[in-house]
Amino acid sequence: MTVAIKICGISTEDTLDAALDAGADVVGFVSFPKSPRHVEPDRLAALAAKVGGRARVALLTVDADDALLTALTAVAAPDILQLHGSETPERVAELKERYGREIWKAVAISDASDLARAEPYWAAADRVLFDAKPPKGSVLPGGNGVAFDWGLLAGLDPKRPFVLSGGLNPGNVAEALRATAAPVLDVSSGVESAPGVKDPERIAAFVMAARAVPA
Repeated sequence: MTVAIKICGISTEDTLDAALDAGADVVGFVSFPKSPRHVEPDRLAALAAKVGGRARVALLTVDADDALLTALTAVAAPDILQLHGSETPERVAELKERYGREIWKAVAISDASDLARAEPYWAAADRVLFDAKPPKGSVLPGGNGVAFDWGLLAGLDPKRPFVLSGGLNPGNVAEALRATAAPVLDVSSGVESAPGVKDPERIAAFVMAARAVPA
């Protein structure tokens, strides 16, 4: 089975077109004002509408309350809600039932003990997204361009529905796939020329490099 690829943090029409033209399976939009990739609701609506069914749409939020999530899902109609805050398994299950969307829950990883933190989320979320822990002082829960030790996933049940994120780029994605056999990849800063500025050439290179790895 070919790996699925998500390009996250898209904020312009040009880079959305680049992701779609490259063959991304999922395009992600961020609603988190502290992020350089944040998009306001009106722009979110326009970008999501432009996808036109060519890829699935993911909406990334951080500890968003019900009012905000309801407003955002109304304008973006996302296929996936990607949760990057401190949402509990109970909150994840509640949101899945309320909104009827696929749920991805991010879990930050730095050592083997962190894998245990993912256990309660396997039943609550559709996928667990493994990301690197943010550098000290960072205000962003993800998109920091930091990778974790992929060997930590070596003992993970291959049937577990997970997403690999954190520090991926065109130069290391093949190694990451060989190390983890990840079914889904999520890249953001690794296809940027500056924080929040997606690079169409890097997007194309990332997708090409990932697709070149045998399933």
